[in-house]
Amino acid sequence: MVFGSLFSGRRSAGHDTPGTRNEAATPAPDATAPLTYPPLDPGFPTHSVDDILSVHSDLIRRIKLAYGADHETYSNDLETVMHRYAGYVNLLPATANNYFSGPGGLLRMGLEIAFYSLQATDGQIFSGRSTITNRRQLEPRWRHATFIAGLCSQIHRTLSHVLVTDDKGNAWPAYLGPLTDWLQGQRSHRFFVRWIAQAQETRTLGVFSLPHIIPAETLQLLAHGNSIIVPHMMASISGMPIYRDHNILDQLVRHATALVIDRDLQASTDRTGKPQLGSHLARYLIDALRRLVQCDSAWAPNADKSRIWYGQDGLFVVWPNAAAEITGLLETDRLPGIPKSPATILDILADAEVIAPRNPSQTTWPIYPPGVMGPIEAVKLASPNLVLAHLAAAPSPLPIDLLAPRAMPGPASSTHQRASTQLSLLEPKSDFNDVISQQESNEQNKAPSVIDIAKRPRADQDWPDAAITVPTTFSFNAPLRLNPAVRSALTDIVDTLNGHGAYACCRVPAGLFVPLAELERRQIDTSMAIRTLSDLEMLVSHPPGKVKTVTHDFGGNKVLGIVITPQHISGFDPSDFAAPSPATGSSHAGPQI
Repeated sequence: MVFGSLFSGRRSAGHDTPGTRNEAATPAPDATAPLTYPPLDPGFPTHSVDDILSVHSDLIRRIKLAYGADHETYSNDLETVMHRYAGYVNLLPATANNYFSGPGGLLRMGLEIAFYSLQATDGQIFSGRSTITNRRQLEPRWRHATFIAGLCSQIHRTLSHVLVTDDKGNAWPAYLGPLTDWLQGQRSHRFFVRWIAQAQETRTLGVFSLPHIIPAETLQLLAHGNSIIVPHMMASISGMPIYRDHNILDQLVRHATALVIDRDLQASTDRTGKPQLGSHLARYLIDALRRLVQCDSAWAPNADKSRIWYGQDGLFVVWPNAAAEITGLLETDRLPGIPKSPATILDILADAEVIAPRNPSQTTWPIYPPGVMGPIEAVKLASPNLVLAHLAAAPSPLPIDLLAPRAMPGPASSTHQRASTQLSLLEPKSDFNDVISQQESNEQNKAPSVIDIAKRPRADQDWPDAAITVPTTFSFNAPLRLNPAVRSALTDIVDTLNGHGAYACCRVPAGLFVPLAELERRQIDTSMAIRTLSDLEMLVSHPPGKVKTVTHDFGGNKVLGIVITPQHISGFDPSDFAAPSPATGSSHAGPQI
């Protein structure tokens, strides 16, 4: 049987170009076979690896030209991997009825993604912090690893999306070896594919296929003299993030994948006239959500005017406000096929079960965040971990249900409640500085202030609403030399004292206490922040040993934090504060900076 007959209706291998859909019509049943109903599945014929690769000879020649190495190097680096990959997937399709759905679709998809990823490495600087000499030595390995990552980017489908059987009904043990070797061992001339209903996109499963595709010698070669190439390649194949580092390799593979799929879908539309919804774009939309939450202060969960609200009843994304920022981020990545309509984005996320619709006819929910006068529209994520699990410090949910409407207080009662809350927050509660009694005696002759009133017993306070004085506005003042990211985070933290979001700090006898968790929630490295603030003499040192961190009661829990000197907080009177004394009841922890 001629292998090319499987691909009826497509151009010959010598004229095939990347981006042309690998349309493979299912083999026609034998004309001499009796007619049956329902019709029998003819399955896929078994072919050798060399026959399978010969169909893609034109693309393979272009890969060799793009790699730019001598024949021996190309054979050891790429040809071996392509041969093992083809042996593992054989003629498996990539999808059931979407992109690359014909026989051999998974192989063709992997080869095209690898080709475009390899092309994109030209001009890329992978190890920007290394010397020129080191970069010159590592560049060929980065290109080699990028090709492998693109080739194996969809290999997880063999373990999560399909069930393959031979003509006797035996199932292929995909974890144990390549499909071609198994078919030869079974002496089977055909295999059959059954698609698993509602299969999850579990890219991490692809790691278990790699030992059958990537030789151990290749991994050792890539890892020689460095410790970053193999981890970046594995992270790209498995869909895992690289913390505190930008994975350029994965960025190239993701862009190539979107390009290849978009071109195949366009070719399918040209033939069938039925455009298909870009279900493959769900992973890019989720990735955009994660990046915005990690890097954009407007996406900090539960912050003032945030796009993300996290309550007891789930995680919500304000919609359609967030849609423009998601598409804007993906457009900067130059990903093809990204929809611009918020409704289309919702359809993609709903089909991928990323969001939980309100009901069959409504996708958005009305939520009632704190401090908002009325309900706002938002979409509910199926699981908060979709975006929060990748944060260095996951935020805690608000102690309320965001879907529950709350009665809005009148102006007078709202002012009274806000002032009472702020006064109680500013009231010193830590006993790590016992000079407060001396301060009180020195301040007896002063005119009553907001801080003075806060020290009175609550039972003695009988204020009419009209007589309440609005507390002082607080702000953060810092030298221009302070790290901009630290300045922005502390400005936001101090601003919470003015009623902008949940309180993130409080006054203590020596200054302003800021929990380290609040800095981490704003994506600030606490060690760097402590060192920077200490160099500018903006932190209060606490005995013994001039420790920069203290443990303080905040929100009913003992938390670790730092104390900002009062002269850098507008709204504080520095004369109301004193340096901590050796006699202290607070517990100190953390490194001495």
